[in-house]
Amino acid sequence: MPEDTPVNTDADEAVVSGGVAPSVRTTLSRERIVAAAVAFIDDNGLAPLTMRRLGEMLGVEAMALYRHVPGREDLLDAVVESIIEEMRHDEDVIESPVDGWQDFLQRMAHGVRRVALTHPKVFPLVASRPAEAPWLRPPLRSLDWVENFLTGLEQEGFDDAAAVGAYRAFTSFLLGHLLLEVASRGADVGPLDVVEEDEDPGRLPDHPTVERLRSALSEDHAGVEFEEALEELLNRLNLLLLEHGGANG
Repeated sequence: MPEDTPVNTDADEAVVSGGVAPSVRTTLSRERIVAAAVAFIDDNGLAPLTMRRLGEMLGVEAMALYRHVPGREDLLDAVVESIIEEMRHDEDVIESPVDGWQDFLQRMAHGVRRVALTHPKVFPLVASRPAEAPWLRPPLRSLDWVENFLTGLEQEGFDDAAAVGAYRAFTSFLLGHLLLEVASRGADVGPLDVVEEDEDPGRLPDHPTVERLRSALSEDHAGVEFEEALEELLNRLNLLLLEHGGANG
């Protein structure tokens, strides 16, 4: 069959016509379905994703997907888990400090940012999907990664209060910055959505300072801003460590 010939995903029609259902001809797994969902959202955004469209993408009827994922909500949770787990394959991300806690957090922060930049349209799900535990904060929403974070800092001299305070500050910084960054790359993040280029408001006589600086305001310095804000955060965490009597500040 030519590659551009659409696959018949109407299982009932296929069987009535004397053939076999598409799912019988296609090997499915939960991993393959989740990978296809990530690819779909990367290309099309979240809103158009349905089990039917995902089935069409995989060349099967939608009902075949339910043998591996109970429904769309379960699928979206799996999508989030999948992209966060990509950090485990990032050679620069480490699970515990080797060259100090600053290096440890720098590596983790950049690992999360690389996930966000790889999947900008998927990343907002990290903020919106239920976490493994209700008190986990995105984007470090995995119990494994939070465990690594807290134990890593405590190995470096943070007490419980300092480690928790660091976790709150670190996650707030990452989520706020990265949601803004993926929004600028076309991600649907609700109220953080950016104005499209063809929606230029024109001249702004009531806002002369904004009008004067609009060119500078429109420049993209995301990489530099990320580095500067992260450095400031690490300095704050160092002060937090010293305030709690840490020995390695």
